[in-house]
Amino acid sequence: MTPDEPSAPEAVSAQMRRAKAQAFTDHTTVGLVRTEADGRVTIACACGMELTNGPTWSLDEHIRLHRAEARFLALAAVAPVGIPRLVPWPVPGVDAQV
Repeated sequence: MTPDEPSAPEAVSAQMRRAKAQAFTDHTTVGLVRTEADGRVTIACACGMELTNGPTWSLDEHIRLHRAEARFLALAAVAPVGIPRLVPWPVPGVDAQV
């Protein structure tokens, strides 16, 4: 290929790999687990959200859900237009730039 030839469009899979890696980076836990006065345990996420346990879920479950949602939003945002989806896109009221 010469510099005058147009380059081939980037494969969607490359965009999706980058989106997944970015979501992983943007949603890692930071700091130490803290035990609150009321007994809840929390840890901060790099995105600024505080992850915590609750009456029916563990801190680990909240972390896993948070990361899964971040991956979903990141991948859905770069998926090709027209690809069949389980969830309508864009999700009303959700900022995909997570």
